[in-house]
Amino acid sequence: MEHTYQYAWIIPFLPLPIPMLLGVGLLLFPTATKNLRRMWSFTSVLLLSIVMTFSVNLSIPQINSSSIYQYVWSWTINNDFSLEFGYLIDPLTSIMSILITTVGIMVLIYSDNYMSHDQGYLRFFAYMSFFNASMLGLVTSSNLIQIYIFWELVGMCSYLLIGFWFTRPIAANACQKAFVTNRVGDFGLLLGILGLYWITAKSAQFPLHVWLPDAMEGPTPISALIHAATMVAAGIFLLARLFPLFIVIPYIMSLISLIGIITILLGATLALAQKDIKRSLAYSTMSQLGYTMLALGMGSYRAALFHLITHAYSKALLFLGSGSIIHSMEAIVGYSPDKSQNMVLMGGLTKHVPITKNTFLLGTLSLCGIPPLACFWSKDEILNDSWLYSPIFAIIACLTAGLTAFYMFRIYLLTFEGYLNVHCKNYSGKKSSLFYSISLWGKEGPKTKKKKMRLLTLLTTDNNENAKASFFSKKVYRLDANVRKMTRPLITINQFDNKNTFLYPQESDNTMLFPLFVLALFTLFVGAIGIPFNQERVYFDILSKWLNPATNLLHKNFNNHGDWYEFFRNAIFSVSISYFGIFLASLLYNPVYSSLKDLDLINSLAKKVPKRTFWDKIINKVYNWSYNRGYIDAFYETSLTKGIRRLAELTHFFDERVIEGITNGVGVMSFFVGESIKYVGGGRISSYLFLYLSSVSILLLISYFLNQ
Repeated sequence: MEHTYQYAWIIPFLPLPIPMLLGVGLLLFPTATKNLRRMWSFTSVLLLSIVMTFSVNLSIPQINSSSIYQYVWSWTINNDFSLEFGYLIDPLTSIMSILITTVGIMVLIYSDNYMSHDQGYLRFFAYMSFFNASMLGLVTSSNLIQIYIFWELVGMCSYLLIGFWFTRPIAANACQKAFVTNRVGDFGLLLGILGLYWITAKSAQFPLHVWLPDAMEGPTPISALIHAATMVAAGIFLLARLFPLFIVIPYIMSLISLIGIITILLGATLALAQKDIKRSLAYSTMSQLGYTMLALGMGSYRAALFHLITHAYSKALLFLGSGSIIHSMEAIVGYSPDKSQNMVLMGGLTKHVPITKNTFLLGTLSLCGIPPLACFWSKDEILNDSWLYSPIFAIIACLTAGLTAFYMFRIYLLTFEGYLNVHCKNYSGKKSSLFYSISLWGKEGPKTKKKKMRLLTLLTTDNNENAKASFFSKKVYRLDANVRKMTRPLITINQFDNKNTFLYPQESDNTMLFPLFVLALFTLFVGAIGIPFNQERVYFDILSKWLNPATNLLHKNFNNHGDWYEFFRNAIFSVSISYFGIFLASLLYNPVYSSLKDLDLINSLAKKVPKRTFWDKIINKVYNWSYNRGYIDAFYETSLTKGIRRLAELTHFFDERVIEGITNGVGVMSFFVGESIKYVGGGRISSYLFLYLSSVSILLLISYFLNQ
């Protein structure tokens, strides 16, 4: 096995040939390179699969013997200074390597079909391979200088990927926002390396979280990779890597836990009223990584990494599922992120995309903390540890668990239940009641009238604009200067009086469904690595054996798993909170033809509410807070962005009017003085003698009068 460790340096370099060869090929042989573009995606998956196999092979001896291997080369050596680079293989490295490669492989397979229509297909795979190589270099680095180099490469790749569709102004602004925000955190990291202080932004923690929702402007596979196993996980990885340093400084640990609990609650509240399905999942990522940060701040190292693993697979499943939904909606609304990602226009997708629906439901239940899915085991462990650390933090964390279940099932119900709202006029497929008079949880909806609901007649325009309606409608959509033709079948809806036909979404291709199936298996079974088994009062689980060298750093209270009775007691409490959140979401967002069709339960509850307007005001305030992102972006825009612009304008004014004014003034004065002097010197000796004698005479007269 020592021989295997010696070749671990190759891990970050295996994905690198793809961007290098693609760059050379597009420059020298552009036509041939584009004609063989499917070969490049296969090669990308193959090389990353080799890295995954190598990472799994390295992790097996660590589970069995808790071995750590480090190899260092000296770059430069001086008397008192030595700059080294190398690689470190320990449990944290192997966990992150397996996480990056497994999720990365699924995303690459998924992207082959998702991006097949895009003109930037090859550029996308070049960026993705370089992104994976940078992350693998980050997690295998043996010192902070090397970590910082790969840290900046990860930031550069995120900038390129978020702004992949840079011709869209909103995508260009989003990548710039992410770049600037992360540079603030990276500057803090650099100062921390220099020994001044420490701060990070890549884990999307408050207050440097504002870039994360805007990162959704990139293609959906990018969102899955960034939010599951790469960029946001990089910040958590770095905290975990420096955990032995932080644990001896109680103030730092308290600060980490405080930032974590704020991020947990803030991310959950901001996800409550988002209409964009990807932005809702982005704020969910922010909240769930807050749990990981809280666990690290409490000293629960094992629980933090456990939740990082379970959340990565569940969130990758949800993001790729949302990409499948968006892909199917684009067949109806065309390429328009404002429409294809808008949950207001979705609904009723269960019968159209059943496989996507089932896998998305699995990821939703996992994130809600429903047993026996992956996130239940890790989140429950963090909640239990939080009661030992701080009851106040524990109450907030448990409350947020209920909010998580609420907003996740809100996403699920708005997307899959009811009717397809894009084809409905004055009909949303949701309850119309006192409790549901707030459309999409907060916005006052129009009063419903007692009349027959009719579907919107779709193809009623003139022949000059569109072709006549038929059983197969062909329309051309343009995306990134690339033409995409779609043939979309029609369907007749018989549930209503008028039998109108309209287009419906279709299930994604097998190359997109296969990664969903694999990630669903991970969501089902990956939690087993952290389930403790009691053998003669010795608790055994795979994750604890894997992290055995690091678990000695934890607080004594957090090393005791407790018995199964205590586990079930705590689990019942946390699961009950989650089910209550699911119940509230079902109460508000279930379709009209559900079991609550007659609204008896809702009306009975509404009659018991004495002051309805008071509750409406509270709900509207919560909605406005959530929909406007807690006004944090507006605050940054007002206080920072506009302030910096005013400072730049003032600096420009000072430079233009004062600095340049002085320089120009000296030049103008020199010009006029020179112009005046040139008329005195005419080149005639008699004039010079006259001037000389006149000056001497004046001086003699002055001296004479002064001596009198």
